[in-house]
Amino acid sequence: MNPGVELRRAGVGDVPTLVEIEQATFQADAWNAEMVAEELTGQGKYYIVAQLDGRVVGFAGIFLVDDPDIMTIGVLPDYRRRGIGRVMAEHLIREAAGTGASQVFLEVRETNEPAIALYRSLGFTPVRQRPNYYGPGRHATVMRLHLTPQAASPAPTSRSPEPHAAPQAPEPPPALSAPQTAPTPQRAPNPTPNPTPPTPLVLGIETSCDETGAGIVRGFELLGEGLASSVEEHARFGGVIPEIASRAHVEAMVPVLNQALQRAGVALSDLDAIAVTAGPGLMGSLTVGLATAKALAVALAKPLYGINHVVAHALADQLVHGPLPPRTMALVVSGGHTSLMLIEGATITPIGATLDDAAGEAFDKIGRLLDLPYPGGPHIDRLAQQGDRAAYHFPRGLTRRQDLERHPFDFSFSGLKTAVARQIESWMDDAVPIPTADLSASFSAAVSDVLVSKTVAACRAFDVDTVVVGGGFSANSQLRHQIAQAGEQAGLTVRIPPLSLCTDNGAMIAAAGAHAIVHGQPPSALDLGADSSLPTTHLTPTTT
Repeated sequence: MNPGVELRRAGVGDVPTLVEIEQATFQADAWNAEMVAEELTGQGKYYIVAQLDGRVVGFAGIFLVDDPDIMTIGVLPDYRRRGIGRVMAEHLIREAAGTGASQVFLEVRETNEPAIALYRSLGFTPVRQRPNYYGPGRHATVMRLHLTPQAASPAPTSRSPEPHAAPQAPEPPPALSAPQTAPTPQRAPNPTPNPTPPTPLVLGIETSCDETGAGIVRGFELLGEGLASSVEEHARFGGVIPEIASRAHVEAMVPVLNQALQRAGVALSDLDAIAVTAGPGLMGSLTVGLATAKALAVALAKPLYGINHVVAHALADQLVHGPLPPRTMALVVSGGHTSLMLIEGATITPIGATLDDAAGEAFDKIGRLLDLPYPGGPHIDRLAQQGDRAAYHFPRGLTRRQDLERHPFDFSFSGLKTAVARQIESWMDDAVPIPTADLSASFSAAVSDVLVSKTVAACRAFDVDTVVVGGGFSANSQLRHQIAQAGEQAGLTVRIPPLSLCTDNGAMIAAAGAHAIVHGQPPSALDLGADSSLPTTHLTPTTT
């Protein structure tokens, strides 16, 4: 430890000093006093302060629920370059290791070279980019550290909830090397793919909506990712415009592939298989990904695996927690899908689904009524953390006795959406200020209550003791906390991947491709077509 540096648990009495460090470290992105106080008392969050010369000169925090995630490290300017950031980072890594975690994640601005150098020296490696994470044009690099069995070093982490934590390093470092151009594939006439090894090196391509993703895995180990998003181009329209999304995929595809290859340290010729989203999704977007994957499969003489996007959300968890048990209940909740499915190897049995709006759609629509930026889900989640979930009672769809008899595991959120919309309109008609925090918390509770209760009921009905949660909406803090708590009470093992693997990404498609190979699924034919409404009955469209 740096001589003279003392670490202790941060308390609410430190808030004024921590606000000072925030402002000096993160400027426009700094948390205010209320936000800092909420962070210090938040469930699963562990914050420390560093003292030197009798003064608090730095602070750091980690989120220890699910997969640990280093959220922030800040040091006063006059005390930087003394190794204080390293001391705090090493302490947080030990805390993560103490939870039994196997890896730790963090996000850092891709331009913050001192912080990146510090993390590299601690054993972290870049695994993907999160475009515009800190605002327009301000991208984040996601880094991961594998914990060794001895672990007095790194462990697992989820993605940092607040997009501002860019640590300060003691020494100015070398810049990240620029991505190298991937090898140009050579066309192979009438390719006859070789047998795929049991731990395959798989490239996954994801283009179902507005994010272009490429991920490379070896078995269920994520080696590297690339990601580009066109969400900003859709925000002014309040939703995704298919033609804009398709054009964005075409423009981003080659850079994203090169980024994944460079970060994974492999060449195209090293791959054993190509996996690609075949549906569901936007037809034009799916076609871009499929065309790319088919071209690579033909040029490299590698097998092609079309992948069900919804099922892949559940299988992504294997990149963090290892292979699924023989029988697993999966809850996939995203902007367009709310599905319960039983996963038994490569056999997928649909258990329940939304009959109308998906959970994510309901959040986005309420977000528009509250005049929140698109997409509305993350903003409502942030507001909900400051509100009272019992402030208003909204309907829980398909939970009455007669509904449960007909739709025991199905979902409906249209009635809830209508009830919330009417409440908002009533306040607006009466010129009453809308209590956005309490409204958001009560609305979120109504969604989470139904998702959690039906998932637990499905596990009991089908005698399953493991549930995995995936999809973009699984980033919702209330859902993550509630299902973990309910699972513990019901004796279930609950698996939720870190936030970076919940949204659409190429890594989940690669993981699904590896899953298909490991479980003996045959490759897809090269005439595989995109299916915008592909049902969750199969992992791969070729499965019968």
